[in-house]
Amino acid sequence: MTKPSKVDLVGVGLNATDTVIPLTDYPSRGSKVEYRTATVLPGGQVASTVVACQRWGMSTRYVGKLGDDAAAALHREAFAHAGVETQLITAAGAASPQSLILVDAGGERTVLCRRDERLILQPADLNQEWIVNARALHVDGHDTAAATLAATWARAADIPVIADLDELYPGVEELIANVDYLVVSRDFPRRLTTEPNLEKALQKIQHRYGCTLVAATLGEEGVVAWDGKQLHHAPAYCVSVVDTTGAGDIFHAGFIYGLLQNWPLKRQLDFACASAALNCTAVGARGGIQSVDKIENLMATGTRHLTAHAESFR
Repeated sequence: MTKPSKVDLVGVGLNATDTVIPLTDYPSRGSKVEYRTATVLPGGQVASTVVACQRWGMSTRYVGKLGDDAAAALHREAFAHAGVETQLITAAGAASPQSLILVDAGGERTVLCRRDERLILQPADLNQEWIVNARALHVDGHDTAAATLAATWARAADIPVIADLDELYPGVEELIANVDYLVVSRDFPRRLTTEPNLEKALQKIQHRYGCTLVAATLGEEGVVAWDGKQLHHAPAYCVSVVDTTGAGDIFHAGFIYGLLQNWPLKRQLDFACASAALNCTAVGARGGIQSVDKIENLMATGTRHLTAHAESFR
């Protein structure tokens, strides 16, 4: 087997085919609501993060599992168009992951997911060379055993591991113990630690698992992060929101981009917030990925949501 090329980022985790349905009025229980359009687009946590980093000039590799259907062809075409190297495992007879995404008039999305169990990425599906020939590893933890193995290999090779977690998957604590930069959804720290105070929950996670940084994304309130010494807060940027789908995925891409540029943490978080905000100005998980220049222009000229200090997130 030919040794894979060295890339900036390797991503191991979810892909999904998103059917995005904008709604003027969000349905109440038992109601009937008319919709006018439904757009089918590629998405998925790690897959979208990797594509954004590739568009910004990084070299990337995506490792994941697909069915053998038309949706799989859509993903392969999207990765090829972006220039992402792929290591795709095909599950014969399985349907690729599907998401139905309802977007309300304010741009907020609700996601309905379907995933065939045959699409679970197994540790045996991985090749160690795919992982260690990279400058950074990004995982989402859905296929926890495979993500943990990849993180273990990366850690042993002194490769930083970034994780995007929003669920307490079985075995997730073993994964977190092998993560350097843990950037999670708002409620994850409280659920993991049973600590209601977000700031204290972040501190507990960092102390318990030894992560270099633990952060929680907060939507319009931006992001709050604990680096083991102090709390950092970056408010979100104000934009005209069309669709929040993929905002977290592109936030992670921005964070990783800044990390590999060796930027100070403040600039990393600001770039990630600006990347995520701009992605919300178009439809789909990857619809608003903008150039680095446009992201930095928003950082220089944009306004930010008025929020209290991070201590208010208790």
